[in-house]
Amino acid sequence: MAVILAMAGSAIGLGNIWRFPYMLGEYGGFAFVLIYIVATLLVSLPVFVAEVVIGRRSRCNARDAFVRLAPGHSGFWRITGLLPVLIPTIIASYYSVIGGWSLEYLVKAFQGVFSSLSPEQSAGIFSGFISSTWTPIVMHLLFFALCAVVVALGVKSGIELFSKFTMPVLFVLVVFIAIYSICLPGAWGGVEYIFKPDLSRMTPRTFAYAMGQSFYSLSLGMGAIITYGSYVHKNENILASSTGTAISDLTFALLAALAIMPAVFAAGIEPGAGPGLIFQSIPFIFSKMSIDMPWISGVVAVMFFLTVVVAAMTSCISLIEVVTAYLVERYHISRGKAVAAVSLVCGSAGILCSLSFGPLAGFTIGGKSIFDLFDWVASNILLLLMSLITVVFVGFVMKKDDVRDEFTNSGSLSLNRKVFPAVYFLIKWVAPVAIAVIFLTNFIL
Repeated sequence: MAVILAMAGSAIGLGNIWRFPYMLGEYGGFAFVLIYIVATLLVSLPVFVAEVVIGRRSRCNARDAFVRLAPGHSGFWRITGLLPVLIPTIIASYYSVIGGWSLEYLVKAFQGVFSSLSPEQSAGIFSGFISSTWTPIVMHLLFFALCAVVVALGVKSGIELFSKFTMPVLFVLVVFIAIYSICLPGAWGGVEYIFKPDLSRMTPRTFAYAMGQSFYSLSLGMGAIITYGSYVHKNENILASSTGTAISDLTFALLAALAIMPAVFAAGIEPGAGPGLIFQSIPFIFSKMSIDMPWISGVVAVMFFLTVVVAAMTSCISLIEVVTAYLVERYHISRGKAVAAVSLVCGSAGILCSLSFGPLAGFTIGGKSIFDLFDWVASNILLLLMSLITVVFVGFVMKKDDVRDEFTNSGSLSLNRKVFPAVYFLIKWVAPVAIAVIFLTNFIL
């Protein structure tokens, strides 16, 4: 059960509380949400199941799992298997920068900075912070170090224990913030933006980005679910745990949107403000709360940004674990040395991502800053490519009987036996076509 919590922690993190609201704001509101829900249930959930099946069947790290399950084609899969090592390395590099922002805002919450702020002042604090040189870098490295310590402690002593006590806190605090956010004057426009039917903004790009966000949020294509799947006990119900994770992820994403978007409209902030949306809108909530409920606003501010830090850590920890597991199993080095190597690479790359908002803001590649390039390549190319490879592998390379055996726990789960044909059809035929269409859309439009 603790491993299942770790998988849920990997899925429920900054992808929901930071990325989902601003993607929703940029790409269609209700249309984005509708596509996101459908994509999660019909495409992302089957991909999630496929990754758990690969992990549990192989009982090894994400890179070597494909080689072990397809020995006759080991050359091709040995090369392909490097993607689950490369992808989390890229994502962890810039993800920890956002984690550093969260850590800085936690410090500001302790200092009581978020009292009596106007929306303009809130935006100014954020832009001033990220455009500076040293503070964002220090916070990025400190955040990464915290995650590295948890991973270095191991799966049971570190990751599972961390997830067990932090996941419930995430839900409780976000629900509280969402309730208060909805009650702000002018906030109802944000609720309508999320839930009022409006299909006029449903474009191919909305479809592609909503699907990409679903994959990103559930940590698909990163190697994380394959890695955690290798730790899942043979008695665990893959369908139940996968569905539970997907539903929890959907719920948390919508709660995060309800916490952020009403405040965005109440503060008069542009919904498509981008990656800094949460850091501009949430301080406004606490500023208003300091007037309405001065006795609790400071505590809630601290608890909220502590929640954001925890959410960031649950996801970043899973990314570090993927690469760490590979280094430990492949090169037989200690966990501590593996974590140190990952920290050196990701920490250095993260410094460049952080500087892309300040001294390196004018440096672009293909019109994108270093941070944006890392995010775009990972989210719109590599995650989709790896997910496509995964479902093709399970649908066409692995023996169907082996997939059924894992999915049904050797035939002992009656419900799983009944739904297996439908799930297998989604994995083999629906998911590959959907991913291929999205992949092409990202380049055509």
